[in-house]
Amino acid sequence: MFIVSLTYTASLEEVDKYLALHVSYLEEQYALGNFIASGRKVPRTGGVILSKMDSLESLQAVLEKDPFKINDLAAYEIIEFTPSMTAKGFENLKEEI
Repeated sequence: MFIVSLTYTASLEEVDKYLALHVSYLEEQYALGNFIASGRKVPRTGGVILSKMDSLESLQAVLEKDPFKINDLAAYEIIEFTPSMTAKGFENLKEEI
């Protein structure tokens, strides 16, 4: 599983110009099964995406299609981890070690 942390590198005014395109991109990735959760950071300095893609390379290729990435509006940090424990109802997120 991957946690993608986006940090805006442009003003919110500039980010907002591309927000609708970014949301469409997210919707497409959800439909393809690439993302499982996403949302804004508080305070609004960027966002977070959870992904259960098969590989870092595949995830990086998908992130290259993000309008925020294409237009150099955010820096991306990717953290890979193996969920070994989950709360009830989220067992499908666990991975074998």
